[in-house]
Amino acid sequence: MATLLHIDSSVFPAGASASRAVADAFRTSWEEQHPEGTVIHRDLAANPVPHITVDAHTAGFADPATHTPAQAAAFAERVQLIEELEQADAVLIGAPMYNATIPSTLKAWLDNVILMGRTAGTEDSKVKGIPTVVIASRGGAYGPGTPREGYDYVQNYLKAILVDALGLDAEFIVPELTMAPQNPAMADLVPLYEASRERALGDAATKAKDLAERLAA
Repeated sequence: MATLLHIDSSVFPAGASASRAVADAFRTSWEEQHPEGTVIHRDLAANPVPHITVDAHTAGFADPATHTPAQAAAFAERVQLIEELEQADAVLIGAPMYNATIPSTLKAWLDNVILMGRTAGTEDSKVKGIPTVVIASRGGAYGPGTPREGYDYVQNYLKAILVDALGLDAEFIVPELTMAPQNPAMADLVPLYEASRERALGDAATKAKDLAERLAA
């Protein structure tokens, strides 16, 4: 039975979040293909993981037999997050753009699961090659040719971390112009927002089905 690790980081609840809506479309399609499977859901807005401390950081480079009580406690929390990632057959990440980059809660999760010699910096990593779908929603338009093309620090950063550092097999779904319905100045862009949203919802359902079939093959 397949296991999906589902990470949400939007501060908005389900009914008001583009990344959550598209991630839910993926998850629904995934669960239809894997009714007996497991979904591990971490809502980083509702239950944020600890930001890296000196104890959590230094423990990752020290022999566990030498850990202080503070290091042991902090490292145990990191190990739990790392094991969830290692045991996943697929990963789904909701990564909305806040001020040109990812939410700090998602950065904290990444800082915890990146461990040199275990999940990164080694050919023996158990997370290498895990298929990952990132829902990179954003309030405006940052695609090629747009005035704000150079301000997208979500996809560039996550490609560097997820693909280059962790070795995950990551794909991106990008619903954009999500602020159009709320911002009067963007009223003319609402049709483009709606088209982007429908395309993202469809892509999410299709990718989930295709991925489920590939894992079952």
